Amino acid sequence: MKTNDVNRTRKSIGQDHSVGQTAEKVSVKKQTAQRKTLEEMNLLDDFLFVSMVSYPEIGERFVRSLLKTIFGREFKHLTVTAQKIFYGADTKLHGARLDVYIEPKKGTSEGKATVYDIEPDRNDSAADKKALPRRVRFYHGKIAARNLSSRVDYDTLKDVVIIMIMPYDPFGLDRMVYTVKNKCVEVPEMEYEDGASTLFLYTRGTVGIPSEAVSQLLHYMEDTTYENAVNKELREIHRMVETVKEDPEVTEMHIQMVEDIIKMEREITKQAEEITELTEEITKQVEENAKQAEENAKQAKEITKQAAEIAKLKEELAQVKGMEEPAAHA
Repeated sequence: MKTNDVNRTRKSIGQDHSVGQTAEKVSVKKQTAQRKTLEEMNLLDDFLFVSMVSYPEIGERFVRSLLKTIFGREFKHLTVTAQKIFYGADTKLHGARLDVYIEPKKGTSEGKATVYDIEPDRNDSAADKKALPRRVRFYHGKIAARNLSSRVDYDTLKDVVIIMIMPYDPFGLDRMVYTVKNKCVEVPEMEYEDGASTLFLYTRGTVGIPSEAVSQLLHYMEDTTYENAVNKELREIHRMVETVKEDPEVTEMHIQMVEDIIKMEREITKQAEEITELTEEITKQVEENAKQAEENAKQAKEITKQAAEIAKLKEELAQVKGMEEPAAHA
């Protein structure tokens, strides 16, 4: 193996290891961000939000209050499921985890059935922002596929509204609300209602504020304190938050989550050390193989040289013999 090949191999190994370490660091960073005390958590923190939604006698009230403030109307009949998971059709395909999956209860008549998915989102890296529209598109597809049985008219397909609540600006226009729907590119004003829409709610947006109530709600969700519960609806939500935070079972679940994160970080660190050790061994072996290859090449060159010298000697010997034979006959 040539020196350049060794360098390329070493570089490749280093890049693979570096990518692995970067992924691990990102993962650990996200996990560490979750390692707040329960008291420090806000409603944009996944653990507290899901605990609120799944808490008996509070979950549906909490979700109804959120939807009422966001849409400005009452939502009386809802079925709420926290962290509903739609698995992929194949183990190699993605599934979708929806933080809150809401739909009207069966037997109720509230017009066309609509599914609401509410997702607090703190994934603000450049890569996550770039992937956000496709991620939402994937969620829409999974929900739609699950809500349309075979041999049923498409007209019965439920409307789907995905609500992303985030402390970062997903599109850089400083808007508090970005409402996204499909439309005709050539004729934007043409009606095209496929029942799918997405609301991106930016907690710090200053443009296009729909109402003071929505602005106050988003601010409260990012910084969930008594001081920020500035209206009747928020004070009611804050009482729910305090109930959940003071529940011993929720506290125990949070402690267990932190312990699991610490355990996971230790396992990741151990794996990283093992990868480093293995990489060093592979690099050492590659260098030894390269050195041995160079020695073999050197020996082969020497053997070739010796073979040429032997062949030359044989020719000279043959020439001497050829000269001696006529002299002997004379």
